[in-house]
Amino acid sequence: MHRRGVGAGAIAKKKLAEAKYKERGTVLAEDQLAQMSKQLDMFKTNLEEFASKHKQEIRKNPQFRVQFQDMCATIGVDPLASGKGFWSEMLGVGDFYYELGVQIIEVCLALKHRNGGLITLEELHQQVLKGRGKFAQDVSQDDLLRAIKKLKVLGNGFGIIPVGGTYLIQSVPAELNMDHTVVLQLAEKKGYVTVSEIKSSLKWETERAKQVLEHLLKEGMAWLDTQAAGDPQYWLPALFTELYSQEITPEEAKEAIP
Repeated sequence: MHRRGVGAGAIAKKKLAEAKYKERGTVLAEDQLAQMSKQLDMFKTNLEEFASKHKQEIRKNPQFRVQFQDMCATIGVDPLASGKGFWSEMLGVGDFYYELGVQIIEVCLALKHRNGGLITLEELHQQVLKGRGKFAQDVSQDDLLRAIKKLKVLGNGFGIIPVGGTYLIQSVPAELNMDHTVVLQLAEKKGYVTVSEIKSSLKWETERAKQVLEHLLKEGMAWLDTQAAGDPQYWLPALFTELYSQEITPEEAKEAIP
């Protein structure tokens, strides 16, 4: 006995059922998208109301400002994306971070001859606060990081390098790869590093270690001490703890800024 094949009517019925399921799925997806869009609009409206109510606190309190930025990030709102519009007019955050970026550039330029264009986030924070004066709006390290990220649009001159539990801020257009970053992290505790320490800690060949250190020397980010006992020491002036307390003189700032 031969089995009967599937009839044309059954095939048509199956295709019709599939089309209905697909259509139903599309409708459900559109409904979900509409609901999500409505919820997002509601979140944005509530966020704007919150910003209007607490704008003075957002401007004056760095910790409160961080929490507000995190709230914005959860729904994809960036108050720093534009210098115009609701956020700039309501909070003045566009102008705040623009002015902070200018101050960061001035400090980095004034200290470039000392550190070769590398500075710790802590020292940058101290120098910016000194330049702003006692009665200016307070800023946090988080504010500095946000302003620096905005400065990246100017090119590859500004960068943020994780070192230990902090960051080094790069303010010159030098090409630093992962090897350079690892060596900077190794030098973080003592402020200097030797070829032998790199070979021992990172298991590198001598030539690789020397290439990294020579590049840092060439860029002015490292100083070589050949008088040290044992191996020559490559010092990173950005990591000198004794420099943290040194102030920029008005003459230095004037000479550094074109």
